[in-house]
Amino acid sequence: MNFATAIPIGLRHRDVMFALGLVFILTVLILPVPSWMLDIGLALSMAISVLILMVALWITRPLDFSSFPTVLLIATLLRLSLNLASTRLILSEGHGGTDAAGHVIMGFANFVIGGNFVIGLIVFAILVVVNFIVITKGASRIAEVGARFALDAMPGKQMAIDADLSAGLIDESQARHRRQELEQESAFFGAMDGASKFVRGDAVAGLIITAINVLGGLVIGVAQHGLPFGEAAHTYTVLTVGDGLITQIPALIVSLAAGILVSKGGNRGSVDEALLGQLGGYPKALAVAGGLMALLAVTPGLPMPPFLLLAAAAGGLAWHLPRYARQQEEAKKHEELLAAKAPTAEEPVADMLRVDDIRLELGSGLVSMILDPGTGLSAKVRRLRKRFATEFGFLLPSVRLRDSASVALNGYEISIQGVVVAKGEVQLRKMLAIDPRNQGINIPGLDTREPTFNLPARWIDPALTEEAELKGFTVVDPDSVVTTHMAEVVKEHMPTLLSYAATKRLLDELDREHQKLVADLVPGQVTLSVVQRVLQALLAERVSIRNLPIILEGISEAAAWTRNVTLMTEHVRSRLSLQICQALMTADGFIPVIVVSPEWETVFLENIVEEGEDRRFVMPPSQVQEFLLAARSRIQAHAGSDHWPAVLVAPAARPFVRSLLERVSPSTPVICHNELHRKAPVTTIDQI
Repeated sequence: MNFATAIPIGLRHRDVMFALGLVFILTVLILPVPSWMLDIGLALSMAISVLILMVALWITRPLDFSSFPTVLLIATLLRLSLNLASTRLILSEGHGGTDAAGHVIMGFANFVIGGNFVIGLIVFAILVVVNFIVITKGASRIAEVGARFALDAMPGKQMAIDADLSAGLIDESQARHRRQELEQESAFFGAMDGASKFVRGDAVAGLIITAINVLGGLVIGVAQHGLPFGEAAHTYTVLTVGDGLITQIPALIVSLAAGILVSKGGNRGSVDEALLGQLGGYPKALAVAGGLMALLAVTPGLPMPPFLLLAAAAGGLAWHLPRYARQQEEAKKHEELLAAKAPTAEEPVADMLRVDDIRLELGSGLVSMILDPGTGLSAKVRRLRKRFATEFGFLLPSVRLRDSASVALNGYEISIQGVVVAKGEVQLRKMLAIDPRNQGINIPGLDTREPTFNLPARWIDPALTEEAELKGFTVVDPDSVVTTHMAEVVKEHMPTLLSYAATKRLLDELDREHQKLVADLVPGQVTLSVVQRVLQALLAERVSIRNLPIILEGISEAAAWTRNVTLMTEHVRSRLSLQICQALMTADGFIPVIVVSPEWETVFLENIVEEGEDRRFVMPPSQVQEFLLAARSRIQAHAGSDHWPAVLVAPAARPFVRSLLERVSPSTPVICHNELHRKAPVTTIDQI
């Protein structure tokens, strides 16, 4: 049998059926309906209102019932159409007796109010007051405030999603899902703010319709049908009150559902879980409440049974709840133990072969540093990625934080593309006092070496932080120690982290106005690998690649006369002269440099052998060693200055001098005369 033929026609064409239902409701507003159809409609209205209330009680969060404003509009329109239909029957057939408007209205008139229209009017008025003044007004205010707060909090929540995405805590699909939830939340509370006006309008319409039915019925019954005034008043008032009750009770139920929905706020779980779990979570409060009920039970003049029953119930719950909570906790621990012992599914081969670009592994004693993703180490790692993006124009890959049994208790390891490149140890609940002047730390603590720059340091008690700072020591927390170490390691390995895919992503994310430059350059003039190698060469010397269009223009210019990556890089550096000089400039506006003497420059130039576009450096090892010793002594002589000086050499010798100095002082910038901007003031502080 074909499954499609087994589905009821109403389900296969539910869109058509839904449209026909709305058309029927609108038709009831215009055309008269028989009393039996009105009975069906009133029963349907009651059933829909109860269904809405049950769904509002059992949903886990308000967004799970995001269609509530639409449902509320349709339910309100249904009740108003039934009100109009019943009004038409009451006024046209009311002279025939209390069953003129159908058996549902007559049943409510006789059962709820016992045929006494005075009692019915009072009950009806109380229902309207409870619905309109209490429930609807409160729900409207909660919806209004919720809509305002949801809109105000949207920018901050969006920034939090972007921060988690940048830190690698979530992937792109999870970020997209959270953004959709955020949009749905703001739209839902905004819609609820407007939908609450439907309920208020429904209550007002009920009052107006009731007054019309009573007054109009009296006029029609007495003037047109010749009924005595008393009989007309009794008949039409009973019918009107019965009609009002059968419409106000569903309206009250729907208003209660709306109030529950908007007042739920950030609670998750059904209403019974939220209320009973929180109200019953304090046995002492239940015991005090039970004691008060017992005291009222023995108070003279008050009935003992109800208060005594409540006292027994509260006392029983106060005794039972702690034991039930312990049983639940033991059951949960037992399930976790069974889950831990159960054989885990084999990790997919693709995940086993995947290598993290940056991974920080912590010992078991440092796990608390990454438990809270909003503070501590996780937050600082996110800020580190943002800083690299701003400073170097290069978005680092996601940093994977994890604990490892193979790492020392208080140790950590930093891995780049699966290779451990740095290690260190920190002490939780301690502060690291660093002695940059190497004068000795005279504060009680545990001696150590600062892991990033290998400076003498000491782990001290946090209460001694102010004293250490007053004595001139640099005091940092364990999170900062780890992130500073990671920052220096990442700076050293930036060329490795700039992969082919990352380079392609940088070019693809350029503004539209620069895409023509990219299209002309790659692959027409150079390959993407050449662009990657030039960018890697710049990052190796810690030159920012944020101004990517200028770099691409420089590559395009150099590609016209060379295919040598080193020569291309040197030409690009000359195009970035203003940026390079700005990065080297001190606070007083000067660039401190250590110049290479003319004698050494002559030696360098004599030992450069050119073979076409390729250039080789053939300086004898003895001269290399002599130059390195001289350079190291001059550089270290200024190591204590506020700003690290650059080494200034001839353009042809710059790449080779840089390759030599990288062995003894990798953080020392090496520049040539072509990279000095015409407006950059240079001051010579020493000579090699």
